[in-house]
This record gives sequence, C-alpha cells and structure tokens, in this order.
Amino acid sequence: MKHLNARNLAMNNNAIGSTGQIDVVVIGAGPAGLSAATELKRRGLSRIVVLEREPQAGGIPRHCGHPPFGMREFKRILTGPKYAKKLVETALAAGVELHTSTTVVDVGKGGHLLITTTQGPEKIKAARIVFATGVRESTRSARLISGTRPPGVINTGALQSMVYLKGQKPFERPVIIGTELVSFSALQTCRHANIRPVAMVDEVDKVTARWPVALFAHLAGVPLNLGSRLIGIRGDNQVSAIEIENSSGQKTLIDCDGVILTGRFIPEASLARCGHLAVDPATNGPLVDQFGRCSDPAYFAAGNILRPVETAGWSWNEGRQIGRWVADDLAGKLPACDNNLQISTSDPLIRYIMPQKVVLPYIPSSGMGELQLRFSRCAKGTLLILNGNGVVYQRKLSVYPERRILVSLKQLAVGHDGGPMELKFEEARR
Repeated sequence: MKHLNARNLAMNNNAIGSTGQIDVVVIGAGPAGLSAATELKRRGLSRIVVLEREPQAGGIPRHCGHPPFGMREFKRILTGPKYAKKLVETALAAGVELHTSTTVVDVGKGGHLLITTTQGPEKIKAARIVFATGVRESTRSARLISGTRPPGVINTGALQSMVYLKGQKPFERPVIIGTELVSFSALQTCRHANIRPVAMVDEVDKVTARWPVALFAHLAGVPLNLGSRLIGIRGDNQVSAIEIENSSGQKTLIDCDGVILTGRFIPEASLARCGHLAVDPATNGPLVDQFGRCSDPAYFAAGNILRPVETAGWSWNEGRQIGRWVADDLAGKLPACDNNLQISTSDPLIRYIMPQKVVLPYIPSSGMGELQLRFSRCAKGTLLILNGNGVVYQRKLSVYPERRILVSLKQLAVGHDGGPMELKFEEARR
C-alpha cells in the first residue's frame, strides 16, 4: 500500500479545514468508515473527509493475513490486507479525502471537532459527522485475571500485528481464551506462524462461533475446554502455565508458554463518552435511532461502535447504509427525531438492543429494518415484546452468547402510538 500511503500523507501537508467547506467527516478508516465515505461520494456530496489515527487505513482487517474477506463486497475471497487495500483504493477512486496519522481529540455540538495531525492541533467543522471507530478486545485487567504478570499475555490484535506485520513469533505453545469467531482467527494466525496452541478455553458450554467454524479446532488438533474459566496465570520471565476452573469447581493446570485473550469486545466510543452524546450502557456505544443518528442529530454512527461485534462484511454494508441515510439527511429527506419509540429491557439475559429508539411514524422502506439483539448466555424460551397494552410480539428461540438475533421493526413500529416497548425473555422449563 506504499502508493496509497504517499497519497494519504501528502494530503496531510495542508490544514484540513483550510481547503474548503466539509460536507461530512468520517472518523475511522475501517470497513464501515470507508464504505460510508464511498457511498457519500457516490451520492454526489462534494467533500468527504476520512480521519484515521493509524499511519495506514484499512482497520482491523489490515492485521488479519488470512481469508475469507470480501465475498459480499467484491465477490471474491481475499486476505485481510488485500481486502483493506481494496477498500482504500475504492474510496480514493470515488474521490474521498483520506487523512492518516490524524486523531480526533474532542467532539462538540453541531459537528465541531478538535483534531491533531502531524502538523499540530486544528479545529474543523462539518455538516455531519460519522463515528466509525470500531471496537477493541478487553484487556487482562478488564477481565480481572489474577496471577503473575509475565510476558506472553496478549490479545488477538497484538498477535496478528506481531505475526503478519512484524514477522515475530511471540510463543510456541499458547492457550487461546475464548471461542468467538475472533478466537478462531487467532488460531489461524498461530498456524500461519507455525505456533501450536495447546488448548482453547471458554466459560460457555458450547462454542460461541457458529458451526462449522468450531470444526477448525478439531481439525487443528486443539482441545476445547468448555465450561471452564481462566482463574490464574503462572510464570516469571515467561508464561509457564495457566489455571482453569470448571463449573464443578475442579481446578486444572495447563502447561503453556503464552496466553491469547480473544473477544469480549468493547466499542471504541471514548469520544462519545467524553463528549455530549448519549451512550447506551448496554452496548457501550452511542445511543441511536434506526438511521444510526445519535442524540446530537449532526452525528451518526456505523459499524462496530454501535455494538460489539460484527464481521467486516456486516460493518461494510452497515457503513454503506449509514452513508445513504446521511446523504438523505443533508438533502432534508429524513424525518425529524422529535417523536421516538423507546425500546428497552431490564432482563439480564438480554445483553443489548440496537437501535435503542425508533423515529415515528415508522416508514418500512427507510432506515434499519430490524432490531438487533444479543444475549448473555445460552437459553431456550420465548422472546416477548410488550407495550402498555400487552404483548405485541412473541417468538420461540434458542439463544447463544455473541450470536445475532434480528426482529423486524416493521412488525413492532408500524402504526405504533409512541409508548415505550420492553423486551423480556421467558426461559422454557427444563
């Protein structure tokens, strides 16, 4: 991507705000941000600026040196770096203005931003702002893992950066913590570097990633320790073992020389949290309506900042949709956000809901068509959605952690009078 980097850095030689009015600023140059920016240009908007704090654009896929990426977007199977490169090339070809090594420090009301570049701090303003800052994995400290603190405890992103970008091999026989899709991405990365994981460990009773991804562990000869949690790490100059505990309280030591902490994603929403935007405590991302519009209508959000975590292809498509709705908003085609249907839950089994509000009257052909749900553990039962008059929706489900459940907004919102809705899950009796 050398030719792209040269072009990106050349753009940074001048102050961003000195070269004319900005229609939309997109914060983040991953799949969601780049597709949103590309769509905005295709919709005829004049100046679309993408700000990326990393020296290179492309987001998380840039670190993933394995397939499959790109089937939905480019109708071909690509590795992560090739996919990221193609996203950047597509955006630049559409006329998107891309600034790398540029960090947004503060967001203000009405689209005012304080940024820092290689040239120093700068204040800019755009008619609309799109957050597309993605997610990050939970750290060891956030997971409250006890034990010693030897080198060799890393997350998936650090592993992929070391292996694919730096050609390093941090360990020989690690344990992978988690069974989400990203956990198997870590396993693929290990195989690429001739690293042989000795186990995968997860607290859940079933593999979180959808079938047939779980078969990859068996094919790779990596034992699955399900229903077990990591309670301690041992070692001085290097990891020597981990201690796990199963649901019966039985403790086991696993000899290893590294620990890969995968998943448990958290949206990169610090800008929204520190600013004036409302944040949903369940998703930890901005609170939005069905158009991805935030509490300040000058701001929108797309991709994994909305909820942890979706695939690159899902985020790309979501970014493209948000780009359309931002263009519609600038053209005066979106409804005002005065009359909202509030959707909430107090059920501990329902991890989050997105979007958290729906602008009324609901138009089925406009905005997100579905309510997205995630659950905190495996369960079977009936999803109930209620308003002041009683149950308006029910559906029997088998739910799993980190697996998406979609509910048609058309069934819920068409003809609704604006009263709040609440979601509950009644577990089936065993």
